[in-house]
Amino acid sequence: MLRIVLFLVLIALAAAGAAWVADQPGDLVLTAGAFRATTTLPRFVFLLGLFAAAVVLVWSLLTMAWRAPGRLRRRRHEKRHARGRHAITHGLLAIGHGDTALARRHADTARRLAANDPLALLLHAQSAQLEGNRDEAQRVFRAMAEREDTRLLGLRGLFIEAQRADDAVGAVMIAEEAIKLSPSSTWASHAVLGFRCARGDWSGALAILDSNLSAGLIDKQAYRRQRGVLLAARALELETMDRDVARESVMQAVKLAPTLVPAAVLAAKFESEAHQVRRAMKLVETAWLANPHPDLADAYAHVKLGDSARQRLQRVETLAAKIPADKTGYVEGQLAIARAAIDASEFARARAVLAPYVNDPTQRVALLMAEIERTEHGDGGRARAWTLRAVRARHDPAWTADGYVSDRWRPVSPVTGRLDAFQWQTPVASLPSNRGAMIESSAFEEAMLAAPPPKRVTAAPSESPAEPAVMAPDPVPAAQDNSPPLEAKEDAKETTEETANEAAKGEPAAPAEPVKPAPEIAESSPVAATPVFRTRADLGKPTQAPIPAVIPIVRAPDDPGIDDEGPSDEFTEQIGTPRDQAKAQAGGWRGFWSRWGG
Repeated sequence: MLRIVLFLVLIALAAAGAAWVADQPGDLVLTAGAFRATTTLPRFVFLLGLFAAAVVLVWSLLTMAWRAPGRLRRRRHEKRHARGRHAITHGLLAIGHGDTALARRHADTARRLAANDPLALLLHAQSAQLEGNRDEAQRVFRAMAEREDTRLLGLRGLFIEAQRADDAVGAVMIAEEAIKLSPSSTWASHAVLGFRCARGDWSGALAILDSNLSAGLIDKQAYRRQRGVLLAARALELETMDRDVARESVMQAVKLAPTLVPAAVLAAKFESEAHQVRRAMKLVETAWLANPHPDLADAYAHVKLGDSARQRLQRVETLAAKIPADKTGYVEGQLAIARAAIDASEFARARAVLAPYVNDPTQRVALLMAEIERTEHGDGGRARAWTLRAVRARHDPAWTADGYVSDRWRPVSPVTGRLDAFQWQTPVASLPSNRGAMIESSAFEEAMLAAPPPKRVTAAPSESPAEPAVMAPDPVPAAQDNSPPLEAKEDAKETTEETANEAAKGEPAAPAEPVKPAPEIAESSPVAATPVFRTRADLGKPTQAPIPAVIPIVRAPDDPGIDDEGPSDEFTEQIGTPRDQAKAQAGGWRGFWSRWGG
């Protein structure tokens, strides 16, 4: 509206000026030497306007002719750039849906048309990654890392390539360089933090955590939890080397993360040694209500030094009563009561606590029942039966992070390097419907089917009574090869009883047909790889073998992992070696008795 009013005002002023010029009387005389021109004022104004328009037109034509080459170059460049952007767009889309050939074609086009475009370099690198050409991808990422505008993106690509090549040290060096450029880089701080934790550099890890808080990468609550995790890890490492520093660290850890199980256990231990029983019990109770754990129950039982086993049982019952029966952690309390009752020789109490779980026991329940049978009545047969039952029982909760099962708590995941990743829960790979269990069962059946058939003893015709009978294998149809050794033994037992009855009646008895036990299964067979379970001293620890990591991003050079750990000598004496377990499973009761010397 304002523009319309302004336009009308200008038109009115122009009309008023034209009217004023037209009303002026007289003539206008121009004299230049001998030249003399006479005209009216309106005509002079009109001719002046035409001259000005002609000058402007000529100037525009000259300017257009002067700038024409530059405009042509710019237009050609814009057209080329548009084609390059088109190739980049469609190349990234091709990478998104996994079309390697199309992505490579668009990458070549983009590199030809827009060689200096950062997105063209990114498309080239990602197409090389999609093809599996790591050398080309690293070359492009190095070129990007040398440019000022794409340096951080190039370092990110080199970091990913170092991870894929399982070069943890190189990956961390790249991440540290990226942190110098941009302290707010989440991936770089995450990698450096995990590496420093794996190396045991807790001071450096705490510094990175403080930097993450300053950069706004984590909130205050997450910062407190993660700082408590790092302090607890430092305290656990220094427990036997510098107890003063360990005590100070763990006390700070329980203030920041009171529900962290390892911190609560170690803090309760230090408080108990300082005769601060009430404070130690309070620390354990706080962590127990949030996350019931066998280590917490054990720390609570021994919070007061010098107590008898019955006093420890009463204390554990008090702790277990804090969780109602409808809560998830109720089972841990009952197992803790059973453990304390066995130590106090209250076997009736232990049986009553375990009674609801014996029909479908977990490994810890089965091993506790085996210990009760062995300790209370000295019944080795029932104890061995419960021990064998524990082999196929459901697994108990364990420290699990990203599919990796550990026998102890760790501050970071060895798979992804994620801080505070371990949780006390039942591993997914240990559920009864797991494919690994089906594979193990199938391997056992295949080993049974592969066993040779039992030999029968037949009396060969002899010319004199002094000649001994000849042992000859009796051909058995293929359908009978599947008979397990236990059934063969029962058949032999029935044959022996019939022979004895016939001998009592005075009738000649046919020679007995003893059954040869099933052959030994090699230790490298799937049957011999049955999981090994530990003694009652390790009941609070997970018994599932660790799941190997996919690509360990961060791991200390001196950390062998839990894959290299083997069964203890105490366990081998009580339960036997994997070879003995294979013999017991493959040979039925005969292998069972050969294992135990029964």
